[in-house]
Amino acid sequence: MTLTHQNIEQLVLLCKSGNQLAQLEIYNRYYKAMYNVAFRIVKDSFEAEDIMQESFLLAFTKLESIQDSLTFGAWLKRIVINNSIYHYKKNNKYQNISFDDVKYKLESDDIGVTTDYEFTNLKAKQVLETLNSLKENYRVTLTLHLIDGYDYEEIGDILNISYANCRTTISRAKESLRKILQPQVSH
Repeated sequence: MTLTHQNIEQLVLLCKSGNQLAQLEIYNRYYKAMYNVAFRIVKDSFEAEDIMQESFLLAFTKLESIQDSLTFGAWLKRIVINNSIYHYKKNNKYQNISFDDVKYKLESDDIGVTTDYEFTNLKAKQVLETLNSLKENYRVTLTLHLIDGYDYEEIGDILNISYANCRTTISRAKESLRKILQPQVSH
């Protein structure tokens, strides 16, 4: 039986014994998703690639600490998110963002849409662009909640904030997103 037919539990067991082909198989199964997680947080392709690579290296060196091999994907994702947030904060600690960079403009010419699919795509793109224009803590918490599917408690643990603070931040972030998108929907 080849490694591509092994389940994750078997692959993790092989990795723990030092099997590099099993590590490659796990990497091939998860690298795209982990890159996307990192990219949504750091918003830089090269940095997301580096974070993803570092996270895999860390995961492979810390495999003995995983309690349940079936949760490997979630465990790896947590590593990627923590690394991404660390790098994002480190790189953006002293940067000022100009208002022009944040302001989202929708020109009426851009709505030359002919099909429902294109219109849905345009709306999704608008929401993602608007989400990315929110201030850092709103963008990160909403991404973790709405896109990555974490609940308030998990986000609180990841960001080291209280459950109540997390709920308030997500609520305010959703309201902020709604206020920006509402005028666009009305047109």
